[in-house]
Order: sequence, then structure tokens, then C-alpha cells
Amino acid sequence: MARQSIFEASLDYFLAPISEFLADDDVTEIMVNGPREIYVEKKGKLYETDAAFLSEDALQTAVHNVAQYVGREIDRDRPILDARLPDGSRVHAVIPPSARGGTYLTIRKFKRDILGLADYLRLGSLSESAAEFLDICIKLKKNILISGGTGTGKTTLLNAISKCIPPEERLVVIEDSSELKLGQPHTLYLESQQKDSSGRGELTIRQLFKASLRMRPDRIVVGEVRSGEALDMVQSMISGHAGSLTTVHANSPHDSLIRLETLSLMSDVQLPVYVARAQVASAIHLVVQITRFSEDGSRRVTKITEVMGLDTDEQYTFHDLYENRMLGRDADGNLKMSLEPTGEKPSFAGEAKGHGLDHLIDKTRDMWD
Repeated sequence: MARQSIFEASLDYFLAPISEFLADDDVTEIMVNGPREIYVEKKGKLYETDAAFLSEDALQTAVHNVAQYVGREIDRDRPILDARLPDGSRVHAVIPPSARGGTYLTIRKFKRDILGLADYLRLGSLSESAAEFLDICIKLKKNILISGGTGTGKTTLLNAISKCIPPEERLVVIEDSSELKLGQPHTLYLESQQKDSSGRGELTIRQLFKASLRMRPDRIVVGEVRSGEALDMVQSMISGHAGSLTTVHANSPHDSLIRLETLSLMSDVQLPVYVARAQVASAIHLVVQITRFSEDGSRRVTKITEVMGLDTDEQYTFHDLYENRMLGRDADGNLKMSLEPTGEKPSFAGEAKGHGLDHLIDKTRDMWD
């Protein structure tokens, strides 16, 4: 039996207490709060289950097995693990003493049914006009920041939007734990690495980003910016690597730029706040805000916003191009919404025809005329 098959069989054995949830396509997240307290997220809502691991040792053994599978280590000196399962699902674990209630294990499942913007239309998470607008913006190589809170589906939306990138382009994807599965044939995937037990072998997102600039990418896709690598990404956007995509934790377009600015200041390059802010304002063209609604568990794009630079007070300025409108509830009590144009035109309205993309314009003619 091949080494990979042995690891996968071993994972199946140690994760047997939650196997039914791993196999359930309706379950999007599994949250293990110690061996005897397990919750799942199903169709956007949380449910407590009767499942349990036999003991704390059994749960920790499962976590160590996952770490071994991905070539990482988790112990008292490094009590946090970020990894992935064979199917691409993302794993985050924290062990005692950092986890006071026992080992905590969270599995964000890899979604196979979201393949592109057409799937968001099917689910009612995006309007036809907004989907067409994003498709054209991708082909115009606009730098797009996807913003949302925890569990809103930022990575899934990034994956869907990336399907609009022309197949002939060379892409470099950079992630902490590999989740993105792009459809373009010329795609290179880079993944960060943790230190080994001797303190060697660490490879950060920032190091990978710098390496990617020497790989002749047409576009760089960063799964999520979390630290000082934000500055490298922003500066690369300004200096010619157009069409970049990334995600950030934030609850509004304004907050997303503040977050990106703050992360840029976390680099080892000493920058005045104004310079960092000016670079962020120049680098990002569009913010796509996605929100999870607790009322029905749905995840929807709620705004598409153009970044217009800084005003005379050095504050970010925006144009909301699309905004979510509440239409009520359906017969089952689920929220009815529609992402509609605000009437504002993008500052780059003339570029679509200028780049010969007239044939793509149908539902968004008012945006580009």
C-alpha cells in the first residue's frame, strides 16, 4: 500500500467519530470542543450532535495523525495546527494547555458544489447583473479584495470568481493551507510551512509572495492576508501585477481597507500611516463584501464597492456600485434579497469597450455606456 493510502486509511480510522459529518454534503463545518462536545454547521446554522471521541487521548491522536499527514508538528511548544485533509478540507487544532477544555478541532469542509459564479446565481447569493459585472472586471484585471467575517465563505467566493480568469494566463496561488482549486491549467500552488522541531524549515506567506514575483505570474492569488505580507501584495499591485485577488476578515468595505492598511504596517518596513493608506487606496480597485445571515444561514454578496482613493482629509472614499436590497421572506421564512446596481458607474466604465469586451456586455449595459 502506498504511503499516501496508508495515511488516508489512518485518518479515516482516527476520525471515525465524525465520519458521518465529513460525508454529509450539507455539513460545512465540524467543531470539536473537546472529546465529548461536537457541533456542526449545516446549511448555515449550528447544531449540537451526540457524537463523541472515546477520550481526550483519542482526540489528540487524531490531531497528531492529521499533522503527520501534512508533515507538520503539534506539541506543547507549538500547540496550534493549520492543515488540510486529503479531500482539501481545512483543519485547525489547538491542544492543551493552550486549549483549557481539551483539544479543540475545527474542520472547514471543502465544498465541491460551488464551481463558479453560475452556482452563486443558482443559490440566490448573487444577481445576474453583478455576476456579469465581476466577470468583466476580472478580464479587465482589476485588483479585487473579498471581505467578510469568519465563516462567510470568502475563500469559496474567491475560488468562484477566479473561474473568470482566462485559461491562457499563468497564475500563482499562495496560501497557509491549500484550499483553492483553480480551473486554469497553468496554475502554480505555493503553501507556507511551519518550523520543525529544531526551529528550521519555516516558509512564510511573505517569503512565498516574494518568490512568486520571480515566477513570471500573470496574476497572483493570495488565499488570505493576515500579516505583513499585505505590504508586499499591495506594492506588487501598484507596480504592475494587476488582476490580483485576495481575502481579508472585515465586516464592511471601509473596514477591509483599514484592515489591509493595518496589516501592511505590520511588515518590517517602517512606513508612515499615510503612505500605507495611500498605497492601499491605489492598489485595490474593488471590494466584494460577503455576509452570512443568521436568520436563515444564507451567505450572500451584499456589496460591490469601487475604491476611489483618498479625500483631502486622507480618508478612503468609495462608490457602492451594487448593494443588497431586502425583498422580504419566502413561504419557508427564508430571506429574499437581490444585489442590484446603485446607479453609480465605475470610474473605468469606458475600459470594457476599449479592451474589446463588448461581446460580454448584456445585463450590465448601463454600467459601461
